[in-house]
Amino acid sequence: MGMMVVAVGCGYPDLPRLMGGDAADAAADGPPQALSCMGLATTCGPGANDDCCRVGAVTGGTFYRGHDSTGTYPDMAYPATLSDYKLDVYEVTVGRFRAFVNAGLGTQASPPAAEAGAHPQIAGSGWNTEWNTALVAKTTDLVSRVKCNAMYQAWTDGAGGNENKAMNCVTWYEAMAFCIWDGGYLPTDAEWNYAASGGDEQRAYPWSIPPGSTTIDCTYANFFINSPSGTFCVNGTGGINRVGTPNGNGRWKQADLAGNVNEWILDWDAGSHPVPCNDCANLTPGSDRVLRGGSFTNMASDLRVASRDHNLPVIRLYDVGFRCARTL
Repeated sequence: MGMMVVAVGCGYPDLPRLMGGDAADAAADGPPQALSCMGLATTCGPGANDDCCRVGAVTGGTFYRGHDSTGTYPDMAYPATLSDYKLDVYEVTVGRFRAFVNAGLGTQASPPAAEAGAHPQIAGSGWNTEWNTALVAKTTDLVSRVKCNAMYQAWTDGAGGNENKAMNCVTWYEAMAFCIWDGGYLPTDAEWNYAASGGDEQRAYPWSIPPGSTTIDCTYANFFINSPSGTFCVNGTGGINRVGTPNGNGRWKQADLAGNVNEWILDWDAGSHPVPCNDCANLTPGSDRVLRGGSFTNMASDLRVASRDHNLPVIRLYDVGFRCARTL
């Protein structure tokens, strides 16, 4: 199935929490270059008026994976160094995924090409044709399968009020295929962790200023607040937000790095981090792929930057989505 390993980065002047959508942001990061937003209404972000394909440039450097400055995660055994890259500001939305489906992609009938979507610094990180059989046979099957939960699924057969919400119920393989088609790749565990940590700031949460701040509420993230007992940020009963709705953006503008939906990551889960790590990823096949960020179903502790999860790459869950990374 896969090949093997290696990745890394850090350093960058501090940026405040930015909500995306103004001309200064666009000038700094350049216009979005993604097929999925061609002709798509600009309905993302806190004002529901931003381009859903906005990207944030991340300046590389060195940091410690799985570590933060609070003392709760003191381990500094896993340094990583990363090159500059871009990471989508928003999680992939239903509207963006609809463009992918309408193009007839994400199926065995139209799989990605061999080695498509490879990380520019990591050999063997692109699409493996052995994965073709993990895709559904045809588009009608894909449309059926992404409706995985009657209460919480984001997909609707016709465009409606969910177009700017995070897409869920997708497998790792479909997420990978989407990012390839959209001109990017699934971020490595180190890249995701670095962006959420604020690089060498080693933040507790993506928005933590100072880095050791553990302040969290529904204005920062969409999660299971359990206060009063059993309640969620959305409607009291839980659900997916419009992407970028809370103000908990990270150092390089990315929204929803904590909460809303868990995000599929390129790496296989190995229980620990690859060492050394200079633009690295764990590509040694295992049973599960890494998930990051926590979701609307998770409590605050599960949204900490240093926390991570994993699951079978073929599984469809209503609390799992993804975002894409891109080269500069």
